[in-house]
Amino acid sequence: MDWLTVFRGVDPGAREQALEVCELLREAGLTAEIHSAAEPGVAAGTYEVRVPAHEAERAEQILASREETPEPLDTSHELDLVTVFSSDAHNAEMQASAVQSLLEAAGIPSLLVSPGPIPSLPYEVRVPRAHYDEALRVIREAEEAGSAAAEEAADLPPEGEA
Repeated sequence: MDWLTVFRGVDPGAREQALEVCELLREAGLTAEIHSAAEPGVAAGTYEVRVPAHEAERAEQILASREETPEPLDTSHELDLVTVFSSDAHNAEMQASAVQSLLEAAGIPSLLVSPGPIPSLPYEVRVPRAHYDEALRVIREAEEAGSAAAEEAADLPPEGEA
């Protein structure tokens, strides 16, 4: 009997995926077998699900019907990245990292944009447009609290006291 491969997985979860596919096909009344790299003709790190040639068309229909439809893309401008911090000062990288950490601690997703090998360009921190106002508020509150809040958070004595 000729067997045809209807599924081949090579990623780290390939074994589990092959088991799911095999179970799905068997539940539909098809004959299905899992083949791994331990068998001749199967590449290292690969798992395959094979069915008899006369069942291959039905198996492919079953597998095609189970494929998940991807979520529609959000094309709104709410996810566009906008700059909430920009600096080309000598310590800009440190400042941008601090701002990004502050935003992440507040649950605001952010992206640090580095000038790379071009030192004349600024470091920037960007957030999705939907988080812009909140990000500016968090940054403003941190600036207003100043170093005293940082020292208090770190449980350090204020400057000048030891």
